[in-house]
Amino acid sequence: MRLGLDHLVDPSLARFVPESREFYARRGPRRGPADLDELRAARAALPAPRPSDPPAEEGTTSEGVPVRVHRPRTGPVRGVHLALHGGGFVLGSAAADDVHRQELADALGVVVVGVDHRLAPEDPWPAAPDDCESAARWVVERFGDVPRTVGGFSAGATLAVTTLLRVPGAFGAAVLDSGTYDLSGTTPAGRLIAGEFFLDAYAGHVPDRTHPDVSPVFADLRGLPPVLLVVGADDVLLEDGLAMAARLAAAGVDVDVRVHPASPHGFARHPTSMGRAASEAVREWLRTGPRGAA
Repeated sequence: MRLGLDHLVDPSLARFVPESREFYARRGPRRGPADLDELRAARAALPAPRPSDPPAEEGTTSEGVPVRVHRPRTGPVRGVHLALHGGGFVLGSAAADDVHRQELADALGVVVVGVDHRLAPEDPWPAAPDDCESAARWVVERFGDVPRTVGGFSAGATLAVTTLLRVPGAFGAAVLDSGTYDLSGTTPAGRLIAGEFFLDAYAGHVPDRTHPDVSPVFADLRGLPPVLLVVGADDVLLEDGLAMAARLAAAGVDVDVRVHPASPHGFARHPTSMGRAASEAVREWLRTGPRGAA
């Protein structure tokens, strides 16, 4: 068997590379907040969330965690998908993803549920995993025995894995988009982001950040459902994603890795052909099942 980065890239994506390179050259490099003052400024600069059509149904779990529910506008409901937002555990909200979740609900014919988990540094670990666990159990109780999947973007991908580990058997498949899985900075991949502010904000108080609930790359991953792992070739988290994929595969998990060329962190949410191709591939994977199985 030969394994290389090229084997993880769909050759058909090459046609989108020039457009992506031009887009990111114009956009310039981006980084997250470097301290608390920058975080407060970033939060203040966030635009007001754009409402979906129809608006999200708002509810709470039995532990009081806010959830936002989107139902497909037409056709029968085929299942439910729990969607966990990104933002480095310090930014973002479920409401900011309302339009994206409604589009997913309509495309797949499933109910899509967003979670307004608590944010660091005001509420550091384990607040966010606790809230996502609460939402997962609420989904199981509320929707019963239907096909259930979970997905997350960036920090949401990390939380998707901790949710799978905390609520075994709750979900039949998972999508991990641009996640970080070593928050301890002890692996070669983790050292690439070891100085980032969000790590201290979220887990700086944890004596051992190799704890699997903080850094799921260190978890016992046996028994997890099939996983689609999406990452950009230019993402600083590429190596972390590949390390997580290797650990999943070694644990016997069916893992489908999709690396996208000329793509930095968060590319799937950007207005490029590469981003749209990634989003459609995720929808197709969720629609047809792992390896195209129904």
